[in-house]
Amino acid sequence: MNAIFIAAAVVSAIGLLGGLGLAAASKVMAVPTDEKADEIKACLPGASCGVCGYSGCDDYASALSSGGTDDTTLCSPGGRDAAEAIAGVLGVAPADILPKTAVVLCRGNSQNAGDKLRYDGAKSCRMAADVFGGPKKCVQGCIGFGDCARACPNEAIRICEGVARIDPAKCGACRLCVAACPKNLISVVPASGAKAVVLCKSREKGAVTKKQCGAGCTGCGMCVKACGAGAVSIGGFCAEVDFEKCTGCGKCASVCPAGSIFLINKTSNGGIT
Repeated sequence: MNAIFIAAAVVSAIGLLGGLGLAAASKVMAVPTDEKADEIKACLPGASCGVCGYSGCDDYASALSSGGTDDTTLCSPGGRDAAEAIAGVLGVAPADILPKTAVVLCRGNSQNAGDKLRYDGAKSCRMAADVFGGPKKCVQGCIGFGDCARACPNEAIRICEGVARIDPAKCGACRLCVAACPKNLISVVPASGAKAVVLCKSREKGAVTKKQCGAGCTGCGMCVKACGAGAVSIGGFCAEVDFEKCTGCGKCASVCPAGSIFLINKTSNGGIT
């Protein structure tokens, strides 16, 4: 019987010593926590999308806490609320936030663009793009199978007549749709002051584009002549808008013969259908 008690005592002693050793080790080897970074992280939506330019919310919070950056407006999904909350943690004045929205640079819907083949595969833009660039004549246009809509956490994207459309009022500018589009047709643009956007990315010559899509930019240059701010230029047979120079006057949109240019703002779809 004594042997049993002795064995139990030895095991208990070993367990006690082991527990004390682990407790001491946890104190000695503990990684110090950054309480300010934790507070900042709590202000972020937790998407870890990388839009801010950092690897995720943890990295952005650490950079703000350590002084690696003082820009509290980098989190597009969090928007103004996140920026103001971060500013409160850091004890600085809230910075002005430039509203942004994602936009699909294509109007190649079923009325404007025809098909060159019948596609019977999985309804995935990325998979369809591997089959001769997709079913539409314009291989640079929106396939319309909704990869971007499935990626959007805000349900801001819908498919209208074979083309994706984004509701700026719902868009959080998180760029998840940008990554989901195999055609690189989605861009995040300023949504204040009704900036002009060219809804076409075709780089074909005008005559070819016109055959492929009735709403494609032919690079005619009428928008360039109409713009008094010098914000519009032609690059690769397609018009481009410099948002820094654009005043949102709408002259370029009014003279575009193909109807490829629209004004985008955060509260409406700019007439895009």
